[in-house]
Amino acid sequence: MNGELVLAALFVDRLIGDPKRWIHPVQIIGQLISYLEAKWNRPAFSSGKRRWLGGFMAGLVVIASALITWGIILLAARISLILAVVVNIWLISTTIAWKGLIEAGQRVAITLTNEGLEAARNEVGMIVGRDTANLSEKEVIRATVETLAENLVDGIIAPVIYSLIGQAPLAMAYRAANTLDSMVGYKRERYRDFGFLSAKLDDAFNWIPARVTGIFLLVVLFFMNKNVRSAYRVLVRDARKHPSPNGGIPEAIVAGTLGVRLGGYNSYHGEISFRDYLGDDTRPLRQEDIEQTRLIINGVVVLVILMLFLLGSGWWRLSF
Repeated sequence: MNGELVLAALFVDRLIGDPKRWIHPVQIIGQLISYLEAKWNRPAFSSGKRRWLGGFMAGLVVIASALITWGIILLAARISLILAVVVNIWLISTTIAWKGLIEAGQRVAITLTNEGLEAARNEVGMIVGRDTANLSEKEVIRATVETLAENLVDGIIAPVIYSLIGQAPLAMAYRAANTLDSMVGYKRERYRDFGFLSAKLDDAFNWIPARVTGIFLLVVLFFMNKNVRSAYRVLVRDARKHPSPNGGIPEAIVAGTLGVRLGGYNSYHGEISFRDYLGDDTRPLRQEDIEQTRLIINGVVVLVILMLFLLGSGWWRLSF
């Protein structure tokens, strides 16, 4: 049953995505995080107290997200079992970002071609956390490719895995952990203590999905006749250089198969930081690398869909 729910949710996301006029669960989660952070992350508190309160907030937000989601489905079930299934599917779809991820990359590429670098900087600023006002064309492309590759894990594969295990409640718990990391898990001074456990929690949630994503990517690259050998070589050599224990896996594979180098200097809120290089600088990044990354992501999702179809068919229960 869970496989069919997730399959339906994937198609719902691909068809309608996240309409701007609809209230999105992540917006509600983000508002809760902002409220609690303002109350509990006070400079007057000691480092230890801020770390404890930040950890308590992380646990509270994740558990509350799961329980509220579960309660909504139960209420829907009292009205109709069909309504409960529809609500479950829709809630799962809100944790998946297939349509949003693919279209975000497309918008950057189209804007770069039709409107120029300045407009493309603004567009890429909508999907990355780094400062984009002074990015070169190459850096705009790099930021887009890195974001598409890394978000394959937390935007698609991780919510699919957690939905298969625990339907919408567990998928929403995962999305809450991911939102916590994106809001307070940064290594800025303000969040160094308060966001410490939020960042670690997100790393834990993504540990298995990131490695599953790596396997899926290599399989898809093989069937797409891409450079799997280079992708695997860069994965083994460079993935560990990424500051995240998970983000380096998809980024290294994409860098290796495209034959480009990702990473380098980035600016966050005016502070320059260096991220170790992933891949080989065999050629400069080109605009078509965005399209190639989008195609690879779509290929991975097609593989996921095929696996969900097989799971739903019950072939593994057949006796020979």
